[in-house]
Amino acid sequence: MRKLPVEIVSSTLAVTTLFYPWHLPVWAIFVAWAGTFAAGGPKPEVLRKIWPCMLLGNVTACIIVVLFGLASQNLSGTSLTIAQCVILFCLNGGMMALGRFEPLSFIPGMFFGFASFFATYFGGFGPTPKDPAIALLSVAAMNALGPIYAILTARFGAHHHPTGSHAAPASAPARS
Repeated sequence: MRKLPVEIVSSTLAVTTLFYPWHLPVWAIFVAWAGTFAAGGPKPEVLRKIWPCMLLGNVTACIIVVLFGLASQNLSGTSLTIAQCVILFCLNGGMMALGRFEPLSFIPGMFFGFASFFATYFGGFGPTPKDPAIALLSVAAMNALGPIYAILTARFGAHHHPTGSHAAPASAPARS
């Protein structure tokens, strides 16, 4: 099968994000799409590590938002700040500690998901803005699609190599 230029495939996939309903955070697709390529491309070993790590980041950020909300209903001033520090320290540290286990060892993936959740929630994305559960479902779906878009890009897109950007074959004479 002949591949299309990667610019055409990528741009076509990007256009599909214009048709997602409910004010979903489609940019989270691009975070995960780029993250997949940064991690080595849409290979099985990359996919096995990026999907669970992004979801863990999504869930951890959601729990932080919920606990911050509960703390703000019961505390104020310095007490609230201290509670938020404890919540963030414990959950962020706990999330990263899970990276000691192989299926969750891709810590950048955790932060792709973590940051994507915060941007979704605080940006008011999703069918019900500022609802932590809806934000979690929305961002998890969009982050999950990113690696799928990476698979499609790799499957149907041919990368180009600008002149001089790659090494000459060993049998080719060197240029002077």
